[in-house]
Amino acid sequence: MSPKSTTTLLIDKKSAFTLQLVSARMPAFADSIKSETMTDIQIYHNPRCSKSRQTLSLIEEKGITPEIVLYLENTPDAGTLKEIIAKLGIGARDLLRKGEQAYKDNQLKDESLSDDTLIDMMVAHPKLIERPIVIKGERAVLGRPPENVLDLL
Repeated sequence: MSPKSTTTLLIDKKSAFTLQLVSARMPAFADSIKSETMTDIQIYHNPRCSKSRQTLSLIEEKGITPEIVLYLENTPDAGTLKEIIAKLGIGARDLLRKGEQAYKDNQLKDESLSDDTLIDMMVAHPKLIERPIVIKGERAVLGRPPENVLDLL
C-alpha cells in the first residue's frame, strides 16, 4: 500500500482544512481539488487604497484567495516590474502614478526619460506604482476600475 500524502487547502482566510489524499490511488482527484481551490493569482496591493481593497474583495467574492503582495513593503525589483509591464501590455510610463509627489520631485513628466529610468524610479519610490495590479499566469490587469479584474477570473 502507498503512503498517504497530506495537502492543506486554504478555503478562506478564517479556516483551513486538511484533506488526506492517497496519491497513488486518486491522483486525478487530488489534482482536481487542488486546481479548484488553489490559485495562481497575485495582487499587488495597498490596503490603504480603496480601489485596491475593492479589487481584492471582488477576487475573494469569487472564492479565490490570491497571493497578496504588499508592494510598498516588498518592492518588486526592476526585472519583476519589467515582467509585470509586459504582462499588462503597457509602457512603463503608463504604470506611473502621476499625482504622487515623487513624480513631481523627480521631474518624471519629462518624455525623454527611458523606460529603464522610469522603472528605476518606481523601484526607488514604490508609491509611484499604479495599483492594484492583478496577475494570473502570463496576463495582468490594473484594477482601475476594480471590475477589470473580472477579465482574469
